[in-house]
Amino acid sequence: MSRTTTAPLDLPPPSATAPGTPPARLEAGTAAYRRANLALFVGGFATFAMLYGTQPILPLLSSEFAVSPARASLSVSAGTGALALALIPASVLSDRYGRSRVMNAALALAALLALAAAFVGSFDQLLVLRALLGLALAGLPAAAMAWLGEEIAPNAQGRAMGLYIAGNALGGMSGRFLAALLTDFTHWRIGLGVLGVLGLAAALAFWRWLPASRHFQARAATPRRILGDVAAIYRDAGLPWLFLTAFVIMGAFVGLYNYLGFRLHDAPFGLGQTAIGAVFLLYLVGTFASAWAGRLADRIGRHNVLWIMTLVMAAGLALTVSDHLPVLIMGVGIFTFGYFATHTAASSWVGKRAGERRALAAALYLCSYYFGSSVLGTLGGFAWSAGRWPGMVAMLLACTAAAFAVALYLRRLGSAAAEG
Repeated sequence: MSRTTTAPLDLPPPSATAPGTPPARLEAGTAAYRRANLALFVGGFATFAMLYGTQPILPLLSSEFAVSPARASLSVSAGTGALALALIPASVLSDRYGRSRVMNAALALAALLALAAAFVGSFDQLLVLRALLGLALAGLPAAAMAWLGEEIAPNAQGRAMGLYIAGNALGGMSGRFLAALLTDFTHWRIGLGVLGVLGLAAALAFWRWLPASRHFQARAATPRRILGDVAAIYRDAGLPWLFLTAFVIMGAFVGLYNYLGFRLHDAPFGLGQTAIGAVFLLYLVGTFASAWAGRLADRIGRHNVLWIMTLVMAAGLALTVSDHLPVLIMGVGIFTFGYFATHTAASSWVGKRAGERRALAAALYLCSYYFGSSVLGTLGGFAWSAGRWPGMVAMLLACTAAAFAVALYLRRLGSAAAEG
């Protein structure tokens, strides 16, 4: 038999590609596609586990360091805000030096910073390390969406993005729950330290599993080129609206989970740290929602998934006003499902519309996403202080209404024009 029969299953045989023809993208079902999904799943898992590890222990940090709830929330917002600021520089670095190199360095450095946070002597020191953690982590989300757009076959990109975001969801859930559990039985420093160790293990696995880039083409990191690309992106009919969607849905999501712990700690619930941390197991709903929404978007279109799922978010929020714990938890689960499905549809849409500017477009999307987390997540503290949980729900419903209005506008663009 010829060499064709012994070629790896995930690569085209040597005779199938003419000289000068780009190599095939990774197709669903191949070994390389599975390795790529596994690596990015692990990378997303570690990113969100480390980034949000302090969220379930905000009431404890507020008490131990004698700071207000709004200031305690900065242990989350400092990381997400710094990440937002670093996304565009990180995307430029990935354009210049390669997606894989930037992602590998980001995970390794972030893990060391996460480990160092367990040894702080003051709340200010914790904030500094959390901000540095966000700066380091920026390299992975800034490059991951671009890597998927370049290396994965178009008909499999929706599900690949869904699996990547599912890793984000599972990591966010696991990091929060593990930090809360270890805090209850040992100390919050042990919880943060364990997250740092897990981050180091994830960095090693990511480095070993991610397939080499085959479609990356370096782009000059000149101010003129970057400004020209930014201008072209903001002239697009859909991309700026997707950025706004990211801002409001992430702000609503983080706002809900930031202050949910305060509500569950107070009467009539009076839950402890482990029970509050267990609420983050609802992220499993997000893991399923992300993978499911990616497949659904490939079938019925992202423009349809968006408006439907923002309504699901609003329905979930309405249920959280109940003082009956099972109803409240069901509402949080419904909201979480809708949020992750919306984020999956919007983020995969960005990569599809942006073409060769996908790294910068992804960075701008995520910049809006994390600024929403930082700005609205912290403003939620004032809504909580002013109106307790009803005040929070009113603010979060306003965010969801804005996302729904944008989704309707994008739907009116028409499926072909809207989705590029």
